[in-house]
Amino acid sequence: MKKIILFFTILLLTINNSHSKENIMILKLKDGNVEIELYPKLAPNHVKRFETFANEGKYDGVVFHRVIDGFMAQTGDVKFGNSNSPDYNLDLAGTGGSELPDLKAEFSDLAHNKGVLSMARSSDPNSANSQFFIVFESAPHLDRQYTAFGKVVKGMEFVDKIKRGEGSNGSVQSPDKIISIRSK
Repeated sequence: MKKIILFFTILLLTINNSHSKENIMILKLKDGNVEIELYPKLAPNHVKRFETFANEGKYDGVVFHRVIDGFMAQTGDVKFGNSNSPDYNLDLAGTGGSELPDLKAEFSDLAHNKGVLSMARSSDPNSANSQFFIVFESAPHLDRQYTAFGKVVKGMEFVDKIKRGEGSNGSVQSPDKIISIRSK
C-alpha cells in the first residue's frame, strides 16, 4: 500500500511540475533574467494574449514608461513604447496598445502582492490590451479591480532594479526596457 501511495505521489508531482513549466516565461532585463509563472486558470484570455505577444517578440525593446517606487513598473505599450520601432514615442508611451481588440476583465481573488503581474487598463475595466505592470509592494486597492495573471517566481531582485520615474505619475526619462520575454 505504501508503494502505491508513493507511486501516485511521485506521479502527481511529475504531472504538476511538467504542467507548470508550460506556464513559465523568461523576462530578460539589463540586470538579469526573471522567471514569471502565468495563471491561465485565473485569466485565460489575458495569459493567451501575453504569451502570444511575448513569443512573437512584440514586447522586445518595449520600455518601462511608468515606474513608481514602492508601487509598480508598467510596460507593454507595443504601439508607442517599442524602442526598436519607427513609431516609438516616449511622450506617447502608455497611450497605445495593439491592433487586437481590448480584453474583457478576468478579475480573481489573486492578491496584488509583490511580484504579481497584472494588466493595465483605462477607467473601463474591459479595456486591457497589451500593457501590463509588475507590483513592487502589496497593493490591495488593485485587488479585483485589475486582472492579475501571473507572478515573478525568480529574479524579483532584477525587477527591483528597474529605473524609477519621477513625479506622481512615475514618468521615466531614458527608461529601462524589456530585452525579451519568451516561454521557458
